[in-house]
Amino acid sequence: MEIDHLLRQRSALLRRTRLANLAYAYAELGVFAGRIARGNLRGAVTLHPADPADGRAWPSLVAEQGNQSVLEEHFLEEELLDLADLLAFATGTELRSPLEFRLEHFDQRFRTGLRRELEQAGVEVPGAAARHTRRKRP
Repeated sequence: MEIDHLLRQRSALLRRTRLANLAYAYAELGVFAGRIARGNLRGAVTLHPADPADGRAWPSLVAEQGNQSVLEEHFLEEELLDLADLLAFATGTELRSPLEFRLEHFDQRFRTGLRRELEQAGVEVPGAAARHTRRKRP
């Protein structure tokens, strides 16, 4: 492959990379949305970003309503790190400050824009019945 050919393809490659990242975020947030729905998790929560200076090596999800232990049963620390990264991508901002949301609105709030952008780019997005699978929790 010649460098000139690669440079001519650059904008198309960047567009496809963006679409691949959108698709990944949409699918992975769907996994979280499915877990929230199956667990019938509801109420206001706050996702606090990791802050090593404050002694928080991992992001934390805090129940503002309901029981904190129920959240901890459904989400491992490593998964909250993934969630924080996915939400930063979905919202287009770095999570440097706490992000508040209601669990019952999770899918609508964070996946709708991603789906719209994918569909506008001509990507076929499966319906709600189709599920992206993820490794099983230990």
